[in-house]
Amino acid sequence: MLAISVSFTQAATLMVHGDSLSAGYGILPEQSWVALVDQELGEDNSVINTSISGETSKGGLDRLPALLERYQPDILVIELGANDGLRGYPIDQMYENLQKMITLAQDQAIDVILVGIRLPPNFGKRYTDPFFNSFAELAQINDLLYLPFLLENVAQYSDLMQDDGLHPKQEGQPIIVDSMRPLIDSALARLAP
Repeated sequence: MLAISVSFTQAATLMVHGDSLSAGYGILPEQSWVALVDQELGEDNSVINTSISGETSKGGLDRLPALLERYQPDILVIELGANDGLRGYPIDQMYENLQKMITLAQDQAIDVILVGIRLPPNFGKRYTDPFFNSFAELAQINDLLYLPFLLENVAQYSDLMQDDGLHPKQEGQPIIVDSMRPLIDSALARLAP
């Protein structure tokens, strides 16, 4: 039986700009979903992780221009907003920060993948529903590759989550990779000549 592998003729740089969910909070750095994607993509492609635990959309926006200049990624994964939500920040403020990051990247012909997040139900639907929907709206109006919920098929299983109920264990990381890879592969395919 022949093994079929997908190869991309152009080496790509993928930058993941997120918070603790992408920084690998509570696990070893090499166990995080970002590190696993890096291993899967191989030496031809470069994966840069600029994620910081506790990062908000404002902090991410403040750091982004210098990071784009330094790394010059072909693809930018934006995984921010969870800490805005957990702190009860105004949704329109987060929305504006995310939009500015998207515009910064698109103005440099960088393909953007937007990653959404759901907040725990104890925050109330009057906040959590508009919060969650804001990611979908940003993805639609900017024509982005979009994953609605990073922790899909992970967050609902206590054996895959750390004791805080917010961060996935090592065992949950490959499931996140399975969710992210189709989007990353689509972005890589767009780079092919």
